[in-house]
Amino acid sequence: MTAAQRPSALRRSLSVCRPHLAGNGWIAGGGLAAMLFEVAMRLVEPWPVRAVVDGVIPATVEGPTAGAGGNVTRTVTIAAIATVAVVGLRALASFASTVAFAVAGSRVTSRLRAQAFDHVLGLSMRFHDRTRPGDLVVRLTGDVQRLQEVTVSAALPLLGNVALFVGMVSVMVWLDPVLALAVLAVVPLFTISGRKSGGRITEASREQRRNEGAIASTAAESLGAMKVVHAYGLGPALARSFAAGNESSLRTGVRSRRLAAGLERRTDVIVGLATATVLYVGARRVIAGALTPGELVVFLSYLKTAFRPMRDIAKYTGRIARAAASGERIADLLEVESDITSKPGAWRLRRARGLVEFEDVSIEYEPGHRVLEHVNLRILPGEKVAIVGDSGAGKSTLASTVLRFVDPAEGRVLVDGHDVRDLTLDSLRANVAVVLQESVLFAATIAENVRAGRPDASLTEVWQALVEANAAEFVAALPDGVHTMLGQRGATLSGGQRQRIAIARAIIRDAPIVVLDEPTTGLDRTAAEEVMVALDRLGRTRTTLVVAHDALLVDGCDRVVEVVDGSLREVSKEWTGGRR
Repeated sequence: MTAAQRPSALRRSLSVCRPHLAGNGWIAGGGLAAMLFEVAMRLVEPWPVRAVVDGVIPATVEGPTAGAGGNVTRTVTIAAIATVAVVGLRALASFASTVAFAVAGSRVTSRLRAQAFDHVLGLSMRFHDRTRPGDLVVRLTGDVQRLQEVTVSAALPLLGNVALFVGMVSVMVWLDPVLALAVLAVVPLFTISGRKSGGRITEASREQRRNEGAIASTAAESLGAMKVVHAYGLGPALARSFAAGNESSLRTGVRSRRLAAGLERRTDVIVGLATATVLYVGARRVIAGALTPGELVVFLSYLKTAFRPMRDIAKYTGRIARAAASGERIADLLEVESDITSKPGAWRLRRARGLVEFEDVSIEYEPGHRVLEHVNLRILPGEKVAIVGDSGAGKSTLASTVLRFVDPAEGRVLVDGHDVRDLTLDSLRANVAVVLQESVLFAATIAENVRAGRPDASLTEVWQALVEANAAEFVAALPDGVHTMLGQRGATLSGGQRQRIAIARAIIRDAPIVVLDEPTTGLDRTAAEEVMVALDRLGRTRTTLVVAHDALLVDGCDRVVEVVDGSLREVSKEWTGGRR
């Protein structure tokens, strides 16, 4: 799709919000009704003043009589009461519409954020490997929040302002078509100014949000690697990089605000021209008897009120343009399609026996750049097979095909005779437990981290899993036991302790297939031996794929296969990292 064919940022923003308005229609509709009632009250508001002016001025000029004085008093009293009533009703309607729009906007925002987060969680590892997480966080938080301005906080009030402007112009035409024409003459100037500035504001805001996403990514990556930052003295360099991105974001942000402010000030000038024209032409028409003084007062009141929506339109144009740039980023994210999905009619795998087969499997990281070619391997239920080889040879990639983190370019991966692409993703992955090289623990309690393997597990089952993972002793020594809250990524535990919690999570999953991807890397010999005891218990009676560099991991395997030049060959069980 070319740039010319691509929908505008505003249309794309509204398209992602529209589905979430369902269920909020009555709230938004009530807010809209209240807003239109407020518009009606604004239309009525100047008329008591008109009655006073047209009733009092003639009486003052002609000299009041006793009867006329009573009429004037009655007119002024009624006008004052009417003004209070109209203003009160208008304020009540304004309050109702503001609250209704805020509630509807918050609900739309929450649903959209949930949809975007769920969509991101469903995208493949290929997407996540290529996308900076900080930018995703900015999209899911800041961009979604800004998008609320498009849907409710600005768009619906803007609609009310347009309705108010149309209503007041209609009354102006009814009062005096000639004078109304003077007002309408400036509308094209405003339209041209707003359209020209809106596109420039959107482009500046789009660039600003990209810069803010890059800043967030730099901050997240730096804060997530503080040991490396301190060890290598990277603080000053990272600070300079952050400052450069911050300065770029500042420039584009100021540019966006300057464009919006310029639009508002140009609107003020246009309104001033219209006001001067109405004062001049209106005064002459009062002198000519075509208008009463009270009608001119109504006209001027309408002019002031009618052009306030034009000022608001200018203000909202800038806000909507900035929010549309954020909405476009959400739309871009939601349009990303995962290359790993459950196909229609996929088979739901129940508990697998554990037969895993690779049939003529070829895998490529990028189209045309294969890392493995024509791999064949059959792993029987309950068998433990080690996959060894040089770093970057494709060992982990081969194991990840069992979970469909990546699909083969050619060939098939089979579980119990079923092509994994014919199975639903959730049922396939429910049959596989994983222990990775870097244990991923959440900032939650130990029990919650273990239950990630099976959320419905009881506390007794959690403790049993910790016992089998050789972790119960150190967990019991913690101040709150299994209810101890862990730091980010489990940073409050040692490497060996983190791995044993991860093993407990895999044990409680009770999956028939286990993938161990370098689970002892980076551990000292004592910690590695403790982890090995837990891994032996985990792999007992289960089909196990062990991705390994460490000969210690290979010792207990039934077979060893080595990845060499993109293919597999079986080697001796006494493999010792290349020295056989």
